[in-house]
Amino acid sequence: MSEEYFKAIEKRDPSYDGKFYYGVITTGVYCKPSCPSRAALRENMRLFDTCEDAEKQDLRPCKKCNPRDDNALDVVIKYIEDNSAETIKLEELADLSGLSRHHLQRKFKNAYGVSPKEYQNGLRLKQFKSALKDGDDISGALYDAGYGSSSRIYEQIDGRIGMTPKAYRDGGKGEEISYAIRPCSLGLIIMAATDRGVCMIHFGDNENELISQLRTEYPNAELIGTPNSSDIALNDWIEAFERHISHGAKRPDIPLHLNGTAFQIKVWRFLMSVKPGEVISYKEQAERMGMPKAVRAVASANARNNIGVLIPCHRVLRGDGSLGGFRWGLDRKRALIDQERRKGN
Repeated sequence: MSEEYFKAIEKRDPSYDGKFYYGVITTGVYCKPSCPSRAALRENMRLFDTCEDAEKQDLRPCKKCNPRDDNALDVVIKYIEDNSAETIKLEELADLSGLSRHHLQRKFKNAYGVSPKEYQNGLRLKQFKSALKDGDDISGALYDAGYGSSSRIYEQIDGRIGMTPKAYRDGGKGEEISYAIRPCSLGLIIMAATDRGVCMIHFGDNENELISQLRTEYPNAELIGTPNSSDIALNDWIEAFERHISHGAKRPDIPLHLNGTAFQIKVWRFLMSVKPGEVISYKEQAERMGMPKAVRAVASANARNNIGVLIPCHRVLRGDGSLGGFRWGLDRKRALIDQERRKGN
């Protein structure tokens, strides 16, 4: 491992920033691997896992590469996650990190794609939705998630639940969700839609399993399958989608109802910008989104995608070029990529 780290220092490789730090005993400073300073002799360097480990050896942070900047974000993230239900001011986070408010805001957004406040709101929304599904009353769920009033939850959710908090708590009780199931070249498709647009496209081999997946998300909603559904447009949408999958027809222009945190929605919107026939790695995706250190978070958001193909998470591969994961099976992922490369549409 040490040889790998020394090579990273020689190349000033930014992908290793945050993974380790190196100190130079002759100068008394420690740096991150991408530091632009002239490389020291190996015998004068020491490797450390954290900034704290380096400082225990009486080394001070380098002024050129500011190694504590990256460590500061880890501290801030942990603090937000531990106190997501509390009111957290930017000044408080700045003091905690040792960075100015402006510097912290810019560094955080560059790393995670959202501001500290938006990140906290995403955590609150996740906690709120979980509490509702567990059967908590609205007032209790609001309080536990840190929302001061019912009006604030409506403002900050911004439609990301897709129904009222009470309906979501009740597993969609009182809501109508239309769905249709059709065969295609990749097996069976289920497409489900709220009045805002398509909220689910899954692939499978068993109709009952696909309906079960939809019911898991909305256990008490009124699920109405076509042709009995009043949603006539859904039939047109799934037929156009099936032609796209099975016969290479043009991608249908279907309204989507994205259902996730601000960060997840940002990731999914980026995926929709990746062109058919193009494949990228998880690392490249994070870099192109301006979040080179959020590879794991980006990959996790990809995996949470509930709308297959129209949000094309199948176009993302592992760094070594292998297919990686795909919730609907690697054979389907390979078939989708091969079809897009052949057709180019």
